[in-house]
Amino acid sequence: MTKINSLIEKINGGANALFHELYGTDTVVLKEQADRYADLMSDFEKTFGADDVALFSSPGRTEIGGNHTDHNYGRVLAGAVNLDNIAVAAPNGTNTVRIKSAGYPEFQVELSDFQPVEADFYTSTSIVKGIAAKMQDNGYAIGGFDACIEGRVPKGSGLSSSASFEVLIGSIISELFNDGKMGAVENAIIGQWSENNYFGKPCGLMDQTACACGGLITIDFKDPSKPIVKEVDFDFVSTGFALVITDVGGGHDDPASQQEYASLPTEMKSVAAEMGATVLREVTLEQIVEKIPELRKNNISDRAILRSYHFQGDNARVVKQVEALENNDFQSFLGMVVESGYSSYMYNQNIFDVVHKDEQVVSLALALSEMVLKGYGAWRVHGGGFGGTIQAFVPQDKLEEYVKTLEHVYGEGKCHKLFIRAKGSVKLDL
Repeated sequence: MTKINSLIEKINGGANALFHELYGTDTVVLKEQADRYADLMSDFEKTFGADDVALFSSPGRTEIGGNHTDHNYGRVLAGAVNLDNIAVAAPNGTNTVRIKSAGYPEFQVELSDFQPVEADFYTSTSIVKGIAAKMQDNGYAIGGFDACIEGRVPKGSGLSSSASFEVLIGSIISELFNDGKMGAVENAIIGQWSENNYFGKPCGLMDQTACACGGLITIDFKDPSKPIVKEVDFDFVSTGFALVITDVGGGHDDPASQQEYASLPTEMKSVAAEMGATVLREVTLEQIVEKIPELRKNNISDRAILRSYHFQGDNARVVKQVEALENNDFQSFLGMVVESGYSSYMYNQNIFDVVHKDEQVVSLALALSEMVLKGYGAWRVHGGGFGGTIQAFVPQDKLEEYVKTLEHVYGEGKCHKLFIRAKGSVKLDL
């Protein structure tokens, strides 16, 4: 723990090596980030009356390859980005976690009764409770702490604000009570477990792993209890392309739309089950095609079969994307990004919500992207789909036109020009 005045001095207006790693080298951005931490520390002191604190940062993530492959134990290509959630935290000597997040009411979690409560599904309270419960089960010490959190990973943006929050909480407990002994992959697994069992969302493991580990990574979830994480040695900055994530809005939290989202892993696994497997990673495309008449006879929907077709294609495509990047064949990589986007649209069908079929914000954004970037860059749905965001790789000479075109429709400031940051969820050792 360090005094707030000392931390502000060490941050030095953002002029230090760690801030450069997290936020780049733009002096205006660095000063803004330094002020952001100073304001949050001031808020912590006013709220909780203490000035011995630790600082934490947890990035959002961008999914670059493998759309909806993780929950069926497939492969993904992902990177941590420079939009993050930050926290000021300190142990409080009690059995209560107290968290104040900017823009949200303060909440508390008692570390005594760890029984999941359905009424708490889809709340931050449930996430914190689940993480603490699982960490204790795994042999880690837990305890009460106070935290002020401020997020720059937009909710519903496809940059995984929930996963970023989950591994941030895991890092706080690991550092405050366990000397930082918990590894990044275990932090990710615990975050996913909490989201599945306490938050009530059947997500895969990609988001948490990318946020926890940082950098540009490929992850193989063949054994989800021990995902294989490999760093990909490629410098995106050197390509002259910008990674642009555009917030197109849309998406719904009503039960019908939640069911639409949940149908993706459920339908894929229904095909696997008919073939005597648990997940699609355990079968091949050839086996699926051979079984199509029988699958249809057994009332497996055509949409489920198409989603299985998408899984097999995108799972294999990740390997080829990694090979292309490692061989500095960026043009081939871009072609596969577009292929993945088409597969998500035609086969996986997570571009618009059939419950709200007149609202097709992602479809429109993809059409506009193709209009500007065809033959020059790449574009695809980003993350879960059904609204949220799209992703594009944009050459510098098309960047102004691309941003102007998309923001003309979706609003000023909706295009985020990002970079891949090396660090995952971390305590800031300044």
